[in-house]
Amino acid sequence: MQQSAETAEAEACPESDQEDATPLLNQQLSLGKGLCSARYSLALILHFSLFMVYSLRVNLSIAIVAMTNGTNPGSLPNISTDVCPSRSHAQPNDSHREFAQEAPVYDWSAKTQGVILSAFFYGYLFTQLLGGYWSGMFGGKLVLGCGLLSTSALTLLVPLAASLGAAYLIGLQALLGMAEGVIFPAQYTLWAKWAPPLERSRLMNLAEAGCTFGTFITFPAAGIICQYLGWPYIFFIFGGIGCGWCVFWFLLVYEDPACHPRISAGEKEYIVSSLANQGSSHGRSLPLLAMMKSLPLWAIAVAYFCNDWLFYTLLTSMPTYMSDVLHFDIRENGLLSALPYVGNWLGTIMSGLLADFLLSKHMFSTAMVRKLFSVLGMMLPAVSLVAVSYVGCDYTAAVVFLTLSVTVISMCGAGFNINQLDIAPRYAGFLLGVTNTFGTVSGIIAPTAVGFLTSQDLLTGWRNVFFVSAALNLFGLLFYVTFGSGTIQDWAREDTALQ
Repeated sequence: MQQSAETAEAEACPESDQEDATPLLNQQLSLGKGLCSARYSLALILHFSLFMVYSLRVNLSIAIVAMTNGTNPGSLPNISTDVCPSRSHAQPNDSHREFAQEAPVYDWSAKTQGVILSAFFYGYLFTQLLGGYWSGMFGGKLVLGCGLLSTSALTLLVPLAASLGAAYLIGLQALLGMAEGVIFPAQYTLWAKWAPPLERSRLMNLAEAGCTFGTFITFPAAGIICQYLGWPYIFFIFGGIGCGWCVFWFLLVYEDPACHPRISAGEKEYIVSSLANQGSSHGRSLPLLAMMKSLPLWAIAVAYFCNDWLFYTLLTSMPTYMSDVLHFDIRENGLLSALPYVGNWLGTIMSGLLADFLLSKHMFSTAMVRKLFSVLGMMLPAVSLVAVSYVGCDYTAAVVFLTLSVTVISMCGAGFNINQLDIAPRYAGFLLGVTNTFGTVSGIIAPTAVGFLTSQDLLTGWRNVFFVSAALNLFGLLFYVTFGSGTIQDWAREDTALQ
């Protein structure tokens, strides 16, 4: 995203030169740096908020292993699941006996489980654009806070919905998706007002690292809760914590630097000056036709769809793969499913720092940095998944390659994931809604596809799952590298919108 330092030279320089000049921005605006600043405080608050968002999102992925225990005929494919030999210390067929006795178990087939896991994304799809539009009109703080509070409250109802039947749980999952769908577009609207260009990658990646940290904590914690308390307590505990955290959100977060009562004058001037050229929030006006014709926007959307297919496949189905194919028990399942997200958490933070470093040192243009990190974050996970499909029952190799896939995919956080703020900062929240809608469509299809592909032959089915995910990822990468941009688009400039 080009800012005020480029304005004076905008008419004298061609567009490509403006993009190359981006790293020069803010070098003279060095005020307000440090972890104690208001913008870094916002990043840390968002880090924990997104921690809660993903804790609430993935808890069903591990709970469903206990909810649909492997001894129930309806939960098994039509053939034997003993595709890999049981390890001497694992007892997959008896692990359910360690669960709390009062926890109910349901007779849901693999296809039904896939539909349940996909249902979240049907609701999530519905509110992506609305979340971006509402946050542009009413502010990111209000929209994000309401979304998180609603998600937390609805999570408390999951055990009740499951006891009423799969159809009720599917409906509740859709409502959860609707509540959570507004959160990420609202976050982008906040960052459009808070993140200076040369700190954008590190601030946003620090915040979004909370997603993978939440996943890392939730998977093993959910396994322990299943064992000692019963799976319903997963939803009671995390839903209750989420409701409590919302109080801090509304007390501690401010819509923009001008509203913050404790921000220093120097930091406020630094942020406002660095973002002066991007214009104000869009309000009710949206250049929809120009957006539809924008190849750089399409490049981001296609990359979202293809990359999220791989990510959501691993996010929602890895515990099932660990249980049904590799025969890990519930405790091992939670720990090993969480392991990849340690690397993802660190990778997300480090890639943000590295991307900003490359920009600040004039090494690459904005577009080159976004494409470089997208190549790393999309190609390497695809290769790793193909490798998983060939290692078969080699437990160690499978865990290593799955860990590598989820770790390296974090590099996309400094790639196409934040490219909306580069090409159209005024509409960043709405555009995140647009591009995330494409990613959500893949989130709807992928878990259901896993259920169907693995319903007849587990080992062959999972091999097909990994091949499809890898192929889509490579296609999305090629499309993004070809058509992606790091330059603010003409239709996204405030003076153009006023004409």
